[in-house]
Amino acid sequence: MTAPVRTRIAPSPTGAPHLGTAYMALFNLAYARKHGGQFILRIEDTDRQRSSKESEQAIFDALKWAGIEWDEGPDCGGPHGPYRQSERLDIYEKEINRLLEQGDAYRCFCTTQRLNDLRAQQMADKQTPRYDGHCLSLSAEESASRAQSEPFVVRMKIPDSGTCQFHDELRGEVSIDWSQIDHQVIRKSDGFPTYRLANVVDDHSMGITHVIRGEEWISSGPKHVLLYEQLGWQAPIFAHLPLLRNPDKSKLSKRKNPTGIFYFRDAGFLPEALLNYLGMMGYTLPDQREIFSLDELVETFELKRISLGGPIFDLAKLKWLNGRYLREKLEPTQVVERLLDWKANPEFLGKIMPLALQRLETFSDFFPLAQFLLNEQPEYSVEKLTGKLEPAQPARLLKIAEWELEKIPNWDRDAISSLFQRIAEVEEMKLKQLLPLFFVAMSGSTVSLPLFDGLAILGPDLTRMRLRYALEKLANDGQGLSKKGLKGLEKEYASAYGNRID
Repeated sequence: MTAPVRTRIAPSPTGAPHLGTAYMALFNLAYARKHGGQFILRIEDTDRQRSSKESEQAIFDALKWAGIEWDEGPDCGGPHGPYRQSERLDIYEKEINRLLEQGDAYRCFCTTQRLNDLRAQQMADKQTPRYDGHCLSLSAEESASRAQSEPFVVRMKIPDSGTCQFHDELRGEVSIDWSQIDHQVIRKSDGFPTYRLANVVDDHSMGITHVIRGEEWISSGPKHVLLYEQLGWQAPIFAHLPLLRNPDKSKLSKRKNPTGIFYFRDAGFLPEALLNYLGMMGYTLPDQREIFSLDELVETFELKRISLGGPIFDLAKLKWLNGRYLREKLEPTQVVERLLDWKANPEFLGKIMPLALQRLETFSDFFPLAQFLLNEQPEYSVEKLTGKLEPAQPARLLKIAEWELEKIPNWDRDAISSLFQRIAEVEEMKLKQLLPLFFVAMSGSTVSLPLFDGLAILGPDLTRMRLRYALEKLANDGQGLSKKGLKGLEKEYASAYGNRID
């Protein structure tokens, strides 16, 4: 008897929900539904420093808004729980100990300094940085004894020679030399497993039959295949999908395109249109239709119809498709209902009104004041943007703000205010000299609702896009950062503000 199809996605709750998560979720959902199986949501929260409950809830909210529903998960339960990796540590520890006992894994006591020195030397010798197996020769007795008093990680034991071969449903046979594979850490010094180990253990225990994921994981395939062999388990069927690309064919990134799911919600896109567009990424229905529902995608879905060419995410085409949905798929009354749900509702307008009230004389004053919170992107001139600043200052300040805003763990008025206060202090500027640039970049005007409160309502995704738009306007006017200038600014920024987050 053939096991029922079970697919999954396993996002990490470490930031804003990414468009790529919805893209992978859609194809996993479609395949499971087509074959009468189940689709599972698992949370990979072993990154203790960056994971948060807020990010986890954002994943739930973003996927549900997009129209992605799952059969099992942390929020709805299921027979294969728990569905958070942080709640499954005893399961991982059991399998790690089994690998140690079998001699398929070993403890590594190398210090951070030794590993840094090793990496530096290998790079100087123009070698690919990888672990040199220094602790592989330790006896089981010495390893166990040192583990009582010294910090350690656990590494996979990788074959010295030969190749790993595994089948990919889209790409056929994949062969990778073991010489290219590092001795991967599978247990960190804090006792938490790494993705490689937890992923395999979870997929096995949850009965996942098909692992449908991005092509960036192909190089990790040998590690996963080896772990399945070492643990005596049947590996799932693998299918590695092409990654979403920017129009210039580069990997989709927030530097060049909106990547947060909430951006599309907040910018006024229909979730059906977004899901439809993601479905078009590398997949074509047999009758070549461009507009189709999730049910229509499921009805015809076959993995082998996915094109391996990098799908181009074109925001302009998505807008075109969204417009067709508004005109062809919804009645005017339904559009009104969606508009009311979007931002013309008491909850959203109620956030704006206290900020606008002090400047209102009639109701007609409200919408001009609030329009930047309702627009996708306000328009303005470069002259208005730069104001009285020196020619080199606007691009520099906008870029610094973009990097600093990425560091905010909780997007609220106080955090935003503190951030701009810090920038003014470091740049040795008065706040009143700094803020007009950002008033224009965010609202299109030098006079608007209070900036910090407005940004808190606007949200990180729309804020990021407006900063990027301002930087592009400056670049087109010859006032942007050159490659050399950007590299220099990165060094200055690291010295004055600390490392940035990509």
